[in-house]
Amino acid sequence: MHILVTNDDGPPSSQSSPYIHSFVKTLQAADHAVSVILPHQQRSWIGKAHFAAQVVKPTYFRPGRLHQDDGTTHAKPLQTAAGSDGADEDWVLVDSTPATAAQLGLFHFFQDRGPVDLVVSGPNYGRNTTSLFSLSSGTIGGALEAAICRKRAIALSYAFFSRNHDPDIIAAASRMSVKLLEHLMNDWDDGVDLYSVNVPLIEGIEGKKVMYTYALQNYWASGSSFTEIEADHGEDEDPEAKEMVIREQQGTDQGEESSAKKRGHQHRHFTWTPNFSDVYQSVETSEPGNDGWAVKEGLVSVTPLKANFMHVPGLKGELKLSFKSNMNPRRFYAFIDYEDFYTHTIISDVFSSLVSSNDYCMIPTVANLPSPASPFLQISSYESILFQQLQSHPRTALANSYVIRKALIRKHYLAHTVRSYLVKNPDSELRDHVPVTVDFEVDYAEFLDEALVEAYELNGSFMRNEGKDGSNREWWILKPSMSDGGIGIQLFSTAQELRDIFTKWEADQPESEVGDDHERVQSAIPDAESSDTQNLDSGIITSQLRYFVAQTYIPPLLLPEYQIRKFHIRTYVLSVGAIRVYVYKQMLALLAEMPYRTPGTVVDSLSSNGDTKASMDMRPHLTNTCLQATSASTTPTVLPLYSLTSSLLTPPLLSSITNQIYTTTSTLFRAAVAQPTNFQPLPNAFEVFGVDWLVDPEGKVHLLEVNAFPDFKQSGPEEGRGVVEGLWRGVLGVVLMGDGKSEGFFGVLHGESTERKYGGKEAKGDVERKWGMKEVLDLDMGRG
Repeated sequence: MHILVTNDDGPPSSQSSPYIHSFVKTLQAADHAVSVILPHQQRSWIGKAHFAAQVVKPTYFRPGRLHQDDGTTHAKPLQTAAGSDGADEDWVLVDSTPATAAQLGLFHFFQDRGPVDLVVSGPNYGRNTTSLFSLSSGTIGGALEAAICRKRAIALSYAFFSRNHDPDIIAAASRMSVKLLEHLMNDWDDGVDLYSVNVPLIEGIEGKKVMYTYALQNYWASGSSFTEIEADHGEDEDPEAKEMVIREQQGTDQGEESSAKKRGHQHRHFTWTPNFSDVYQSVETSEPGNDGWAVKEGLVSVTPLKANFMHVPGLKGELKLSFKSNMNPRRFYAFIDYEDFYTHTIISDVFSSLVSSNDYCMIPTVANLPSPASPFLQISSYESILFQQLQSHPRTALANSYVIRKALIRKHYLAHTVRSYLVKNPDSELRDHVPVTVDFEVDYAEFLDEALVEAYELNGSFMRNEGKDGSNREWWILKPSMSDGGIGIQLFSTAQELRDIFTKWEADQPESEVGDDHERVQSAIPDAESSDTQNLDSGIITSQLRYFVAQTYIPPLLLPEYQIRKFHIRTYVLSVGAIRVYVYKQMLALLAEMPYRTPGTVVDSLSSNGDTKASMDMRPHLTNTCLQATSASTTPTVLPLYSLTSSLLTPPLLSSITNQIYTTTSTLFRAAVAQPTNFQPLPNAFEVFGVDWLVDPEGKVHLLEVNAFPDFKQSGPEEGRGVVEGLWRGVLGVVLMGDGKSEGFFGVLHGESTERKYGGKEAKGDVERKWGMKEVLDLDMGRG
């Protein structure tokens, strides 16, 4: 917002104007454009006056250090640096009243900064509660002048209880004031011309209640508010010093009546010395609910006023603050708290660079959401998402995960999803691009043979492998269905090898943990200091050791230029609503840390009967970076796919690979949609999946698995960071700005300036060019 600030206390002064500098800096820190015009000296108690027939002459003030009184005043304005945001712009000082300052600020200064959205008069040095203070207040006078100029205005006053101006308490009052005025601007009552706000200067003010109040009607009860002085006394006294004396007399009994009775006029001077005990006594005897009572109780007082000194009836009780910060009707609240700092930083940076601050308000916790119905974007871990709110408010709540999507992310469910789809669609590309998968359930190794009774493909392979040496067998890869990050992956080719794997897992489990499904089995993964490089079993959770899948092991395409190391392709897939699916075009190649070896060719990995040991070295076969302790190669294990240079990876092959990924991803999500119990896209949710693919020597792509909440950091904190940043720019672009066929969820992409920012009208609808996202599926599930 563009906020015009004036006051009746003049420029910063520890003696008479100790709050204005802190308040202005707090407004600027909240990204508001702040223009400041003040009386050049103390003008308290002057109300809404103007000096008729006066020629007003401005000077220019350059603030110094906070609370140091080292600002400088100049006859001419200093030059402001080109491109400045205005934070270093001169403050204007006028030799007149707060009302005059407000007029000049609205119509004669700061015109290059655009229209003023709000005028704030203050913070006043002392409270402006009850009619006795308010009717004479220059602070309220400045706000009244703005109100009769049809500008929204707030008179802000700080009620002090001690002469010790604690910088921390002042800073807290400034933060509270900024939060409050932002709220009032967003929820301005149509019947209000201005608000008079009183903030007590007490510790913990940011945690105090904010109350609507009315102005207490009170009267002077002790006679004159002036004291007689000698005619030659006090004429040259500084206005700031006079104001300080008046403030220090609060609550004292002044003005003894002279006993000398003389006839006729006596030549005397008079000084303003009101008896503030009249105010405090009226507050003590009043009913709760008025402005004086609220400040006395340590509460923040908000008094709605008309520009005729009458408070507005009907507004009372506690005022609940929101975190809105301007009047944009498209504003939504955002809460970003991703589960790892690496990804959280990327998402936050991309979000703040992509979305205009006029379109959202970032809140520190979900508890700060004003109401469940408020427009709300949540990007956080699955466990933290407010799914009940997401389902109850489909038009205002948006989150980064579906509730149910196990048809894709749980390996045994994924196998069922593919099989079920192939039954009805036998010619689908899933038949050629998903390895043969057998899923089974087993609790203990002794029940393994029973669990595999109906695993016909697996048993047939075991029979075909009988009598063959390891290098000529059909190999299978075992994966615990409920694990992530490559945990528990093993290779086997015979029934005995499979039994050995399960037997070893049970043997590794400490006796004290047997039967406890939530304890971690200590793994045999070597750390960086270990010499045991042959034993790379993965640490596993026993609760993950029930559902398993076994897939045919696909021989990989090997690139000589990269030490014939196996690699898989990581793609990021965005699913939006119910349902549009996009593949992010920038993909990653994740390489194993050792050169590839055909399974079964290493002699020392075989037992005496020719079966492969359960402790065979898995490093040549594992491309998941989570399991890579140290690399045996100087070549990175994560590279952008399109940066690979190899005689085997030709441009036509790369094009074929990406097209296979696009078409198979589309069909895969169609298959998931056909499983409504296990995959339930919501119209007000989106999710990023990490989908892994393997390319065989013939250039055919094979689906490995689908990961929810992929570990972006493991994709390469250096090599993969650019890909992850681009991905989240595309994700937020599609979700919040729209894809050309529909606008973003909160309608963010509106207006000429926004279109210039995001690529212009000619780019509208070109989601692939704008965001790097290839749309592969647009299916109306009837849930929008």
